[in-house]
Amino acid sequence: MSQVDELFASRVRALRPALGTLPLELVKQLYDAQLGSRHADLAARWLQAEGHGFYTIGSSGHEGNAAVAAALRPTDPALLHYRSGAFYLARAAQHGDKDALRDILLGVTAATTEPIAGGRHKVFGRHDLAVIPQTSTIASHLPRAMGVAFSIARAAKLGVPCPWPADAIVVTSFGDASANHSTATGAINAALHASYQGHPMPLLLVCEDNGIGISVRTPEGWIKQAWGQRPGLRYFDADGTDLAAALEMATEAATFVRRNRRPAFLRLRTVRLMGHAGSDVEAAYRSPAELTADEELDPLLGTARLLLSAGCTPAEIIELYENKRSEVMGIAREVAGLPQLTTAEAIAAPLRLQTVAADTLPPRSSYQGEPLTLSQSINRALADVLTAYPEALVFGEDVGRKGGVYGVTRGLQKTFGPARVFDTLLDEQSILGLGLGAAISGLLPLPEIQYLAYLHNAEDQLRGEAASLKFFSQGQYRNPMVVRIAGYGYQKGFGGHFHNDDAIGVLRDIPGIVIASPSRPDDAAAMLHTCVATARADGAVCVFLEPIALYHRRDLYADEDGAWLAEYPAGHVPIGRGRTYGDGDRLTLVTFGNGVPMSLRVAARLDGVRVLDLRWLAPLPLDDLLREATATGRVLVADETRRSGGVSEGVLAALVDADYSGRMARVTSEDSFVPLGDAAREVLLSEQTIENAARRLLAD
Repeated sequence: MSQVDELFASRVRALRPALGTLPLELVKQLYDAQLGSRHADLAARWLQAEGHGFYTIGSSGHEGNAAVAAALRPTDPALLHYRSGAFYLARAAQHGDKDALRDILLGVTAATTEPIAGGRHKVFGRHDLAVIPQTSTIASHLPRAMGVAFSIARAAKLGVPCPWPADAIVVTSFGDASANHSTATGAINAALHASYQGHPMPLLLVCEDNGIGISVRTPEGWIKQAWGQRPGLRYFDADGTDLAAALEMATEAATFVRRNRRPAFLRLRTVRLMGHAGSDVEAAYRSPAELTADEELDPLLGTARLLLSAGCTPAEIIELYENKRSEVMGIAREVAGLPQLTTAEAIAAPLRLQTVAADTLPPRSSYQGEPLTLSQSINRALADVLTAYPEALVFGEDVGRKGGVYGVTRGLQKTFGPARVFDTLLDEQSILGLGLGAAISGLLPLPEIQYLAYLHNAEDQLRGEAASLKFFSQGQYRNPMVVRIAGYGYQKGFGGHFHNDDAIGVLRDIPGIVIASPSRPDDAAAMLHTCVATARADGAVCVFLEPIALYHRRDLYADEDGAWLAEYPAGHVPIGRGRTYGDGDRLTLVTFGNGVPMSLRVAARLDGVRVLDLRWLAPLPLDDLLREATATGRVLVADETRRSGGVSEGVLAALVDADYSGRMARVTSEDSFVPLGDAAREVLLSEQTIENAARRLLAD
């Protein structure tokens, strides 16, 4: 038992009534939420000590966030950080829900009956409460919150159904330490950037400032210094240890955001009680006097003063506290022995992709013009998607008026308007966050990342936020999205690492996402349609990797042969299916991206060689791979990514796992960044390297 709990009764008896007052029933309702949150923290530690609990990062000292819930409507979407127990319980009470305490403790014990994550993590989330689940977020949810706020008005403008009311505001909470994270500063900047241009941005940012991040202190006054004078951002400051003051200021902030559709920043002063988590020994870095001072500011004591002023006695307040203890501990004992997830199949079930039927694909244009380049084919496919689905959006850096650096989105803004095809600020975290917020708000985002190298400062928006949402909500929340990324190497006349990046390992190990890597124009259009259909039907997150060097290629074997052009496709490409060229019986070249035209030219110079274009890098086309490898008994993987962490590692491992007994080899790019100019040829996979390796295998 903690000192905060042990001394609660004696501290209540020593209290004087507060000067202000609130209606007794409201104070009791919020006090009940605060008590539930506090005793859930205590129960979590008891459960851990008994071997039944797995999460002890609590909300103690932050219970003032119940006032924020009270200042909002229960239909306002909320993206909360991990100290939001009282907010969650107060939000549930607004719905008349009686099971929220049980929800929390089911999460602590990783029980399969926990209603949002099903035992996969302890999260605050419920679809019917408009609480979007987050895990142990360090501001990574703020870009999505910004995207949700942007999308409320955008969905209404497009006449697209949105799960949030038209006058809803979005609330997102985070700590004072997280406020310094680049993800937070980028998201807030993006919100202000949009608001400055006149776009509605009803976003309430709640910084719960307890003055410390694990053991590192936040300088006194820093949050106000950093955010209190930011142009375009209305700043509010509230004492979260005083429920009446917190409710007054939170109501004022929420009213401002709702009326003006502009962002506001609410700093809620809190204290941290009982340490960062159950394993944290605060005495190692905080003095006894400092700990005692925080305990005297316990928000439950502040609410007790309000109850005294409304006529309650100390004994009645203590009785409420002890009754809640009994209630919570009764629930804790009930859930302690409930079943947990026991198989890998059950754990990963939310990540499983549905098979998309052909009749779910978007209608195609009846384009009958000249054969298309890769760039033209993608452009035509995007136009088809925008025509078929009014909720579809195309956005990114330079995609609007310019039509993209390589012209891939040329003409789309003119045809479909700037509400659906638009330029963003130069911040990949915000681009992806906008997509995540739009996806959960009834829209179908197709964001563009201008170069693969630009993804790496934002990739956690895919790993930690996009891919995990279905996992931690059992599919109750989805973020259907197709992220287009221009990548790979071999650009002529415009090189260097930042524009020729072959590092995709960070994508391939994200559970549940789809990675499409088309080479040919007809495959590109068909695969894009498949990705869109899968996103809509399954809520999947798809990454669409486009080889820059092939965008405008027309020829394959000789100048002016036009052999790399293709007609616009009528069919689609199922996820996880490759494409085979030729029927050679001596060697199978397995490749993708820029490796496809190189391998086809090599195959044309050798006898008995077939080429398998993987097309999908996640999931890999395992059946096609094994079939084509078995057909020749020799496999050479031509991999333009790096030797370490590249695609070929996964391909060869898949063959080994399938007990393939034939010959295997690989050629790759070097473990190097791509330099400028002709030096790039020294580190990138070359056609000659492929041919030399193929001849060696054929000679054995």
